[in-house]
Amino acid sequence: MNNLNKKIVIFDDDEDILSICSFILEEQGWKVYAFTDCNQIAERVSAILPSVILMDNWIPDDGGIIATQTLKKTEQLKNIPVIYFSANSDIELFANHAGAETYLAKPFDLEELERVINTVLIKSH
Repeated sequence: MNNLNKKIVIFDDDEDILSICSFILEEQGWKVYAFTDCNQIAERVSAILPSVILMDNWIPDDGGIIATQTLKKTEQLKNIPVIYFSANSDIELFANHAGAETYLAKPFDLEELERVINTVLIKSH
């Protein structure tokens, strides 16, 4: 994959998580787009067309489940893998309900983040 196409969108209202993830992913050659809410999500994601999306469960205003379902209902965006992340113990259930490709429980370590991203990228190609 050439670096021009390595775009990732992160939806999380936790600024610390956004800055840590952005820093780590940029080090690996990703162009990171971070949002603290999921309003107008289809328009935002359509403008970027990332390779992968990280979605927090408790993202304002609609929440991660509705945000992910909105993406999956949008023809142009439905094949972009979504990694659902949350500190909630029901994360697997939430991710399935949302239609996300996979999930990552918070707190996660950076190796885990990389592994999950690489796994969904391999599957989506």
